[in-house]
Amino acid sequence: MAALSTIPLNSLLSSSSASTTPAAPTSHSAQGRRPATVLVPVQLKETRWPPHPFPASPFSLLLKCHSLRELRQIHAAVVKSGLQDDPPTLTKLITFCSLHPTPSTMLYAQQLFDRIHHLDDALLFNTMARGYARTPTPKRALSLFIDMLERGVSPDDYSFPTVLKACASSKALEEGRQVHAMAAKLGFHANIYVCPTLINMYAECGDVRAARCLFEQTVDRCVVSYNAMIMACARSSRPGEALALFREMQAEGIKPTDVTMLSVLSSCALLGSLELGRWIHEYIKKNGLDSYVKVNTALIDMYAKCSSLDDAVRVFGEMDTRDTQAWSAMIVAYAIHGRGDLAVNLFEEMKRDGIRPDGITFLGLLYACSHAGLVDEGLRYFHSMNSGHAIVPGIKHYGCVVDLLARAGRLQESYQFINDLPIKPTPILWRTLLSACGGHGNVDLGRRVFERIIELDDSHGGDYVIISNMYASVGRWEEMNSIRKLMKEKRAVKMPGCSSIEVDNTVHEFFSGDGKHPQSRDLHRMLDEVVQQLKPIGYVPDTSQVFHADMTEEEKEMSLRYHSEKLAVAFGLINTPPGTTLRIVKNLRVCVDCHSMAKLVSEVFNREIFLRDLNRFHHFKNGICSCSDYW
Repeated sequence: MAALSTIPLNSLLSSSSASTTPAAPTSHSAQGRRPATVLVPVQLKETRWPPHPFPASPFSLLLKCHSLRELRQIHAAVVKSGLQDDPPTLTKLITFCSLHPTPSTMLYAQQLFDRIHHLDDALLFNTMARGYARTPTPKRALSLFIDMLERGVSPDDYSFPTVLKACASSKALEEGRQVHAMAAKLGFHANIYVCPTLINMYAECGDVRAARCLFEQTVDRCVVSYNAMIMACARSSRPGEALALFREMQAEGIKPTDVTMLSVLSSCALLGSLELGRWIHEYIKKNGLDSYVKVNTALIDMYAKCSSLDDAVRVFGEMDTRDTQAWSAMIVAYAIHGRGDLAVNLFEEMKRDGIRPDGITFLGLLYACSHAGLVDEGLRYFHSMNSGHAIVPGIKHYGCVVDLLARAGRLQESYQFINDLPIKPTPILWRTLLSACGGHGNVDLGRRVFERIIELDDSHGGDYVIISNMYASVGRWEEMNSIRKLMKEKRAVKMPGCSSIEVDNTVHEFFSGDGKHPQSRDLHRMLDEVVQQLKPIGYVPDTSQVFHADMTEEEKEMSLRYHSEKLAVAFGLINTPPGTTLRIVKNLRVCVDCHSMAKLVSEVFNREIFLRDLNRFHHFKNGICSCSDYW
């Protein structure tokens, strides 16, 4: 291990010389003179710096320490005091580093740790591992755990939670399973600290089934166990299970924490369940959890994704304290609702208030510019990330710029931007451009982009559908058939369209052409009537994207009529009173025909319709959409 980057220990030791005691003052007398006044000699105490190994309160300097530089000065004082090899002293220094883990502080801690040769308990190993688990290199905690075992030190109930958190952070599922096996062997697997971290580890590593199995086997479930399982369900896109667990938790009389509510609100956002979200908001206020900044930030996100921008603005306005995440959540809320102007204004206000933006802030800002057509503004903000804010753009920021340019029709510029990236482009970047090529009808560029995609990932069915439809739109049937044949060979399947609507606190799901719903016959009949009422005022089914040579025009119209979002609209019209707002969530991008139909339904049936698709919100009212048809 490299030597400490502070003053070398050996030089400090050699320079610390003992202080000398000053001689006592001598009395002066002479014959023939009056005797001088005799002064009582005073023995001066030996002076050292510091007077004690540390000030009166041991290690009180550490409480005031705020940087590695200051820690090095304290360490120098330790060496001057002769405590450089004292295990309790080194433990305190290492603990400070682990509580403030950065690559540099953990390197310093490791150098201190290596000076302790006789370790017979898990305390220091746990301390070091806890620090590593919170750094960008959490696997170092695993290495430390192995080192502990090799030295014959037995892990305790603090060792396993730390190393399991490191497994979760590094997505090390196989290592996590081995740690789980050891915890079970030593009897720690059911420990109140170990069990929740096991659940979280499996969830973070994508094995939600194992996490659920562990949870079900837990006899004495506490709030930590429930939090871990609810979070696991929320993060794995199982919002229904997360909310069911929350209700079970209430029935058990277990009081939720702010951590619980973050996952519950995230689940509401995934479902788009506004009424349930409002009930949970009242629950949060009743239980005094609305004072947490993170909870309020989650409320902003939930309201925005449940189509209530006004509620999100209200929560933001009532916050006493706003951090970067709160400002970013509000900017993202404006962005997904197509209010690019308000997102930009809020960002400028954020800067005036002295709040430093982060990567998420710029992600929301770029997204807002992209969906509002603010191309020049978006490019200016993108370039300011590195130059003005020292933020290195990530793959999602690059994706926003690709979308920003491509959506505006600057396809070749977008293509060149991807080619010039300092990192390897992902399939998602190319797919963003491919979708824009389809929207703008640029078949030749679309073909080149498609070729780049399948070099990276040939399993995504949507790519084949887009390029084959592009060929069909210009009558290149042979190439279209070739693409569809390739799609079958690769066994690539397009994700089916699914839309949901909340009515009477129940979420109903529909798939395109769905005939399984109990009201499917009524829904089909309702859609037939809707089409008959809309045609006289200008509705013409847009069959331009239905590419089946063997289908008649009437058959193409029928294939469009029962899309999942139309079925959800019909369900809302049948099952809610006149004038009720309809809130719909779709897992894919809404099609052109459904978008046109929703605008007319909002006008003829006097309904506001909020439709959240894969990319953004569409707010239909009086025959107009909030996206201004720029989507």
